[in-house]
Amino acid sequence: MTKVHFIAVGGSVMHQLAIALKNKGYQVTGSDDEIFEPSHGNLKQAGILPATMGWDESRITPDIDAVILGMHARADNPELIRARQLNLKIYSFPEYIYQESLQKKRVAIGGSHGKTTTTAMIMHVLQQAGTAFDYLVGAKLAGFTQSVNITDAPLIVCEADEYPASVLEKRPKFHFLHPHIAVLTGIAWDHINVFPTYDNYLEQFAIFLRTIEAGQTLIYNDTDHELVKLVKAEGGHLKLIPYNVPEHQIVNGTTTVTFGGLKATLEVFGDHNLLNMHAARLVCNELGIDDATFLKAIATFTGAAKRLEVVGKNDHCAIYRDFAHAPSKVKATMEALKEQYPQRKLIAVLELHTYSSLNAAFMVQYQGAMDKADVPVVFYSSHALEIKRMPNLEPELVAQGFGRSDLQIFNKRDHLLAFLDAQNYGNTNLLLMSSGDYEGLDVNSLKKYL
Repeated sequence: MTKVHFIAVGGSVMHQLAIALKNKGYQVTGSDDEIFEPSHGNLKQAGILPATMGWDESRITPDIDAVILGMHARADNPELIRARQLNLKIYSFPEYIYQESLQKKRVAIGGSHGKTTTTAMIMHVLQQAGTAFDYLVGAKLAGFTQSVNITDAPLIVCEADEYPASVLEKRPKFHFLHPHIAVLTGIAWDHINVFPTYDNYLEQFAIFLRTIEAGQTLIYNDTDHELVKLVKAEGGHLKLIPYNVPEHQIVNGTTTVTFGGLKATLEVFGDHNLLNMHAARLVCNELGIDDATFLKAIATFTGAAKRLEVVGKNDHCAIYRDFAHAPSKVKATMEALKEQYPQRKLIAVLELHTYSSLNAAFMVQYQGAMDKADVPVVFYSSHALEIKRMPNLEPELVAQGFGRSDLQIFNKRDHLLAFLDAQNYGNTNLLLMSSGDYEGLDVNSLKKYL
């Protein structure tokens, strides 16, 4: 029996892989210094929650076939040191996914934005079409109990992240997947703490293209000029399939898309989602799924968690939340709402929560990002800055970066709530954008505005 040990098993995706391998019949153990919900409950239910918290080198034995190292593990971790002494095979998460998928057709969806939604769309259609497949995706999706699944299926669909693989392996995760079908959704500088310059960030995508075997397929967004330039420079050895915003209509807040005379009315909207869908359709076509099957399935796709997710709505007001934090995502999300509801006022609240978004030097990247908001609001907590050991961020710098003199800026949740309570929500949409939680704000409590 294959024996696998996870160092830092409590991560949101790590614990899902641990459960998937247990379900596959592997002997799985793990360790971590702290494990929070939902990882804690999920691991307990699967019977692989560590009996005690903390690191213990006695867990590392010579009969272990693979040690999988989480992002949270440090180089001086005693279990890692022991594994190296024993010359055990040590993998980062993506390296291990590749090992498990050597005999599978690999689909990888990369890009600075839209990865999760595009992956989710492909998964939804494959599931509806009755196709057997494995997957790796960065969000909880309706119809899927896990965010990682590894079985004996002949196909794997992976969200391909450009973030470093582990403490030992600093290269981006997507460099390890070597896909047969790749998607690039676009390039916009992110992760400033890891990639200090735009050129350095861009180079990671160039390497991704270079490491794809000649003759394999690249599906890419040809409305993104930077990406088109990169594909021309680095993608000559690949079968290239460009995509753009497909033909569509918006009537009374509902979007209908058309491919080759076939139509589908959608649950999702916005040019960014139409681009994601076009990429998903092309991937599905490559996997043998025709447009009629694709459109029937995509009509029932309701979106990935926290991606333009409806918190609540009535006839004159809707409240949405979205994971958007990078400038390109913030812009795309607001443009989608404005296009879908051109007559409605838009109150947009962005929480600065990531290393990049809280960095004073990065603030200029947000220039114009909130131009579509009628009432633009930025929130960031001093607690988030403390946790990330970052210097204080002056509100003047934030306002200057966004280029809006009317930008409302808040540092305390109570002050933000008082401001939102004072707004008029007649013929208005409220949009909350964050990868954080606004200092523990219960988003569902905002339904009182409806």
